[in-house]
Amino acid sequence: MSADPLVRLTDVSFAYDTRPILSGFNMQIPRGKVVAIMGISGGGKTTTLRLIGGQVKASSGEVVVAGQRVDQLDDKGLYAMRRRMGMLFQFGALFTDMSVFDNVAYQIREHTDLPESLVRDLVMLKLNAVGLAGAKDMMPSELSGGMARRAALARAIALDPMLIMYDEPFAGLDPISLAVVGHLIRTLNDALGASSIIVTHDIQESLKIVDYIYFVSDGKIVAEGTAEDIRQSDIPYVHQFVWGETDGPVAFQYPAPSYRQDILRGAARAQ
Repeated sequence: MSADPLVRLTDVSFAYDTRPILSGFNMQIPRGKVVAIMGISGGGKTTTLRLIGGQVKASSGEVVVAGQRVDQLDDKGLYAMRRRMGMLFQFGALFTDMSVFDNVAYQIREHTDLPESLVRDLVMLKLNAVGLAGAKDMMPSELSGGMARRAALARAIALDPMLIMYDEPFAGLDPISLAVVGHLIRTLNDALGASSIIVTHDIQESLKIVDYIYFVSDGKIVAEGTAEDIRQSDIPYVHQFVWGETDGPVAFQYPAPSYRQDILRGAARAQ
């Protein structure tokens, strides 16, 4: 991993009230790379994005982005940091009462004093990059799922961020749209010279585009490595997740008393 990562989490712990989410969590996001965070639901993946973006603060440990401790920034510093980040939310989260053009233009207008003619040029540049220049006047309700995701991606890169975070970018997409979005994540990251973090359950598409993968379980990193490392992993949890096996460390049966004993007790009560 990079000696000077863009993002570094060191010995981070976090809990919602008394419910622990992360414990002794360590992660690095190198500059210019695409990194995936994988694992079953509830393991702390999205919470990691929220810690990096400063929506929540770690109970202990350090979260550092571009050399700055996120938890030590005041409101002004945090807002300045967030302007250098892009976020693609699950299912896009476009503003439903704005056109595609205005969705992408929103943060350019909000955070800069650029003339409208230049805003238009920048928006059309981003829309062209995701193949939606012809959809600029459409409303979100008129878009397919794949088009909505691409419009949200254009909005996420509107200000040429140093860091782009994706929360389940492939959820609900058909195979063609999924491949298109995966290709865009990789190519746009490289074109912008940015770093990208992808929280995803889509193993096969992610393995095609990422440089490094972290596997999270119960708030800890249980495995990490390149795509090939993960494919060849003999760690039972990782092997089950990658190959979609129905039973393993993540058991099919929810913990319960012996089914046979339960039946026998029921028969005894019926006598």
